Amino acid sequence: MPEITRDQVKVPADVSADARETYIDNYMAATRGTGRLMLFACDQKVEHLNGDFYGENIDPADLDPEHLFKIASEGVVGVCAGQRGLVARYAADYPEVNYLVKMNSKTNLVKTAQDDPYSPQLHDLEAVLDMRANGVNVVGLGYTIYLGSEYESTMLAEAGQLIAEAHAAGLLVVLWIYPRGKAVTDEKAPALIAGAAGVALCLGADFVKVNPPKPTDDATSAESLAIASAAAGRTGLVCAGGSTVDAETFLTQLHDQIHIGHACGNATGRNIHQRSLDEAVRLTKAISAITLADYEVADALAVFNGEKDFAL
Repeated sequence: MPEITRDQVKVPADVSADARETYIDNYMAATRGTGRLMLFACDQKVEHLNGDFYGENIDPADLDPEHLFKIASEGVVGVCAGQRGLVARYAADYPEVNYLVKMNSKTNLVKTAQDDPYSPQLHDLEAVLDMRANGVNVVGLGYTIYLGSEYESTMLAEAGQLIAEAHAAGLLVVLWIYPRGKAVTDEKAPALIAGAAGVALCLGADFVKVNPPKPTDDATSAESLAIASAAAGRTGLVCAGGSTVDAETFLTQLHDQIHIGHACGNATGRNIHQRSLDEAVRLTKAISAITLADYEVADALAVFNGEKDFAL
C-alpha cells in the first residue's frame, strides 16, 4: 500500500507559512495518507441535471440527494465533491466526510453548436471559508475549465486566482479540464489530454481531472495517459469515471490507468451513485482498494462482491 509521511508532502511555494500545516492536514486527509486521490464526484445534479439520478438502469435510491452523502459516509472515499449549496444542506449530518467544494458549474442544456461552454464561478472563497468555520470539513476546491472554448481566458484567469487564494488558506484545488468548444474537433485526442494536464500544472493545481484519452493505432488509452501524467509533473492526474459500466470493466480500466498510465487516482461519480447504497458502498471500497492500496483487479472484485472487506 502506498503511504506518505507529512514530511513527504510537497507543499507549493504559494501556500502561506501560516497555512502550511493546514495544507498538509488537508492533503493527508484527501489522499488518506497515500498521495493518491479517490474523488467521489457528486456535482452532476447541475452538470447533467436529473438524467443521472432517475431513469432506466438507475437505482431508485439515487433520486434522493442524501444517497450521495450516505455513500460517502459508509464507503471509502478521499473526498466528496459537490457544489457549496449541496454540501451546506447535508454536511452537518455527515461531519466525518472530507468535502471538496465545486466552485463553478453549468448545465448541459446549451450545446457547443449553440455557444462555446463557459462555467462561471458561483461564489467567492469566503463563502467556503465560512462553512469551514462552521465545522464543515472542507479540504479543497474544484473548478472546471473548458480548454479551447472562446471563453477559456476567463476560466483560466478565474482558476489561477482561485488557486492562489485557496493555497494561501491551506486548501487543495482540483481542476476539471476538458477540451471543448467549436475550436476542438477531438475532445479526447491524446495530445489534447496531455496539454490539459500541463495547463493544470502551470496554474498550480494539486490534482487535475481529465477524460481518458482515446486509444489510437499506436497506443492504448492507458499508454497515452502515461504521457499526460508526465506532462502534469507534480500535479496529480486523475481520470473521470464516465458513464456506468459493469464493475469488472471499470476496475480493470482503473487498474490500467494507475499502473500503466501512472494516474494518481480516480474521479468517479455515476459509476458509484447510480447503484443501490449497499452496492455503491462496496464499489467505493473496491475502487479505493486499487487506488489507495494497490490491489489487483481480482482482489478488488472480491471486495465489490462482498467476499472480503476493505478499510483504511
